[in-house]
Amino acid sequence: MIAVVLLLVLLGVAVFAAATGGQAVPVVEILALTGAFLVFFGAGVYIAAVLGLLGILIGLTFSDRPWWAFAGQTLWGPSSNFVLVAVPLFLLMGEILLRAGLSDRLYRALNVWLNRLPGGLLHTNIASCAVFSAISGSSVATAATMGSVALPYFNNSAYSQRMVLGSLAAGGALGNLIPPGITFIIYGLITETSVGALYIAALLPSILVTGLFILVILAHGLTHPLPRPERLPLAVKLRALLDLVPTLLLMALVLGSIYAGFATPTEAAALGVVGAAFFAAAEGRLTLRLLNASAEATARNTALLGLIIFGAYLLNYLLTAINVPQTLAGFIGGLPLPPWAIMACILALYLALGTFMEGFSMIITTVPVVFPIVTALGYDPIWFGVMVTMLVEIAQVSPPDGTVMYVLQGMRPRAGPITDVFVGVVPFLAAYLLAVVLMMIWPEIALWLPRVMG
Repeated sequence: MIAVVLLLVLLGVAVFAAATGGQAVPVVEILALTGAFLVFFGAGVYIAAVLGLLGILIGLTFSDRPWWAFAGQTLWGPSSNFVLVAVPLFLLMGEILLRAGLSDRLYRALNVWLNRLPGGLLHTNIASCAVFSAISGSSVATAATMGSVALPYFNNSAYSQRMVLGSLAAGGALGNLIPPGITFIIYGLITETSVGALYIAALLPSILVTGLFILVILAHGLTHPLPRPERLPLAVKLRALLDLVPTLLLMALVLGSIYAGFATPTEAAALGVVGAAFFAAAEGRLTLRLLNASAEATARNTALLGLIIFGAYLLNYLLTAINVPQTLAGFIGGLPLPPWAIMACILALYLALGTFMEGFSMIITTVPVVFPIVTALGYDPIWFGVMVTMLVEIAQVSPPDGTVMYVLQGMRPRAGPITDVFVGVVPFLAAYLLAVVLMMIWPEIALWLPRVMG
């Protein structure tokens, strides 16, 4: 509902500007787009179909050129883009790792080192999700994988189920922020920004968000103390580190090749698939059945993402043809407000959209419209890419439509209300919002490392 109100406010501003003789604003186009979007979305139509239908309707209504005359050329661009090939490759790598059992070894090894801290296993949830995110690139994949591994550890335990689910949801949300997040690939494709630079810029914000999550768990552990497990000998802890070797080597292979300049993100993703298959073979689990199941899951998810991208590209092309993004960028850029206030309004809009719109769809549909405004205000595209990704992550854990929360709810061994997840994720959501505020105040958190490494 908040997002609907903000859309209506934007429409009201446009009407006011036109009525008072200000800069011309495409009022009819905005009204048609808003109304059609609300009707289709409220009817439960798949987002890919919504985007495609909106593009066709706008093309038939406002464009002099038949949409079918340029649809093929418009869709050929994203479908043949080399960077986008990294998406199915990263998905395939995560699927192989899940079925090879390496995620379970990762969780056990981290638990040996973290279970005596205030908060115990909750720290293991965050740490394992953060590490797995560095080789999966997907929030949903991270939440599903680590949730399936972690939840059995909490059966019949004294831990708060709400905090367990909240920590796994928050940890899963790191999947897109920590390189090699898929969202950065899509953002780079849309805005023609270097994906490698985005990955470098995301390192310090990732550490910041993970650190804030750990502080939340420490505070919970100190206020709700539990009996600590027995102290393990150092030799046992050192042997447990062997279970981290496959994951760390895979991280070094994927991220190291990108940061060192030896490989593009797409080439690094291909190396990651080969590495995942090698470690699955070392575990004795590389079978045709495993490869077939991994390929099927990857194909299904890639097809879904591809349809969304095609629909969004058609819609964005037509919106640009009728000058909606350009006019809105000029209008908002000319408002008598400082740039930081306008940027704060843009970020608030993303937070509102996240309450009812899936994060991946949100970035594809909004960035082409918002990006010209951001650059006109003088903000760095790399910084904005990290900010948008963080807001997409917040959308993944924002009630009532956070995708990650529903993934975890469906994996619970014992039935319980979805409100358990909603309540449990609130303190982590507050920590994430604090990170966004800190990034707004000190953009160097994201920009310093690319400048140094560049």
